[in-house]
Amino acid sequence: MYYGALKKCDIANGAGVRVTLFVSGCTNHCPDCFQPQTWDFRYGRPFTHETETEIFRELDKPFISGLTVLGGEPFEPRNQRDLLPFLREIRRRYPRKNIWCFTGFRLEDELLQDGSYPRCEVTDDLLRCIDILVDGRFLREEKDISLQFRGSRNQRIIDLPRTLSSDRIVLWDQLRR
Repeated sequence: MYYGALKKCDIANGAGVRVTLFVSGCTNHCPDCFQPQTWDFRYGRPFTHETETEIFRELDKPFISGLTVLGGEPFEPRNQRDLLPFLREIRRRYPRKNIWCFTGFRLEDELLQDGSYPRCEVTDDLLRCIDILVDGRFLREEKDISLQFRGSRNQRIIDLPRTLSSDRIVLWDQLRR
C-alpha cells in the first residue's frame, strides 16, 4: 500500500485533533474529487514499518484524539488487506483513541453486500476496527461546504459499532444537522 500524505495535527477530518493518513488508490473517480492524484495506487510513498512507527509516535501524544484514514479509498480491497493489521495494532495500543474512516462506498449497498466490488475476506474485520465511518461518494450536485466533516449531502457520518450491533444505520450522535 502507498500513501499520499500523513497529517500529524489535523482538525478537519474528524472530531478533535487527529493523525490523518491519506492512502493511495481509488477506483471511484468521483467528479470534482478533492484529491484526484490519490486515485493512482502508487501515488506518494510506500506504507512501511517506519510509517507505522511515525504514526504510533504521534498517537502517543495525549492531545491526539485518534486516527483518521481516508484517501484515495481505504476500502479498495488491496488497501483493506494492508490496513487491517495496522488498525488492529492501533486498537491494541490505543484503546481510548478512536478511528475514523472515510469511504466512497456505501455501507449497506457495497461494503456489507456480498458480491460487491469492495467486499473481500477482511471487510468485516476492518469495519469492526472503525468507530466512525463517513460513507458515500462525493457528488458535486449534492456539494455543500457547510456540512460537518463531509463534502456532499448524500454522505453520512455513521456510528459504526452501534450500526453493526443494531443492524440499522445509526448516525453519529454529535452530528450537527
